[in-house]
Amino acid sequence: MLQEDAELASRLVELRQYIDDLELEFSELAAEFAQSRHWEHQGSNSAIDWLRFHCPMTSNAAADRVAVGERAVQMPESQLAMRDGEIGFAHLTVMARTASAVGEAFTESSLLELARETSPGKFHYKCLHYRHAVAAQAYAREQNELAESSYLHLNAREDGCLSVVGMLDPVGGAALRAALEPLARRSGEHDHRTRPQRMAGAIVELAIGGRPANLQVTASIETLKELAGAAAGEMEFSLPISGATVQRMACDCAVTRVLLGQDSVAIDVGRTKRVVSGSLRRVLKARDGHCQWPGCERSASLCQGHHLVHWVEGGETTLGNLILLCPRHHRMVHEGGWQIVRCDDGQVMTVAPTVTFGLARAPDG
Repeated sequence: MLQEDAELASRLVELRQYIDDLELEFSELAAEFAQSRHWEHQGSNSAIDWLRFHCPMTSNAAADRVAVGERAVQMPESQLAMRDGEIGFAHLTVMARTASAVGEAFTESSLLELARETSPGKFHYKCLHYRHAVAAQAYAREQNELAESSYLHLNAREDGCLSVVGMLDPVGGAALRAALEPLARRSGEHDHRTRPQRMAGAIVELAIGGRPANLQVTASIETLKELAGAAAGEMEFSLPISGATVQRMACDCAVTRVLLGQDSVAIDVGRTKRVVSGSLRRVLKARDGHCQWPGCERSASLCQGHHLVHWVEGGETTLGNLILLCPRHHRMVHEGGWQIVRCDDGQVMTVAPTVTFGLARAPDG
């Protein structure tokens, strides 16, 4: 068995070297084809565009082949090293891109030594340092162009969800990841979300920042009480939201009373009042320190005040009726059907939603 595995490994290396040789030949032909302008006569926008369609490839793969072919004359020693199995074709693509970026400052010998010592991924990283060393101003301009080309598209779907598509420059991307990673950790034993789901929750937490969301929600007292027949709540930039969501948001918010007369005309507007005052919030954060859901340690600065008995049901906004919950666990209580109880000894307990089973099937009649 070990002999068969060794032969399999040897065959993989042999095939990879053969494929790399073919890739280099393809690259040289692709560069020659790019100069021929034949692609233009066939209606393509560029040689890369032609390769993408006629030699089923991604745009990046096609661009890499053309770049290697165009810079092959500058990399004779690297080509020999590849054919000897010292480096791979992937190293050549990184080297070609580097040569295109630094122009006349390119020196093959220094990069070849790095290529022999590192994997293609690590080699790419080293080449970025090389590019900065030999052409710092050009590297800075490129970084600035990346920052200027950053974008973010926010598109509302029919179901009210928000589709987020965008690209950030390396610095902005690193800053966002650094902010999201701590918030994307699992928040307890009941957190079975995938990493993408946790990242989605993290970006919402980051936007809220532990503060009551600065969103205008319009709802009736019947909606807050979740009475049968009550209309849904209304919020800017969103479709109508459920009474449970309105109640969660009303746990820790500012409330303005608006009385409407006939034809929905406002006849009285009361003063805006913060449900949990600033001084009470400071005491609450000092007492709880973090999310009080068992097993969750999300810091107090990222948590919201939750009424154990909601104020719309007569619960008081006092320290004894408040508890800190992170946004996810706050949502689990209101929309998810979980219950959270604080015992006389101060211990917090959670109760999972009641499972309702369907009626047994009646006998066939």
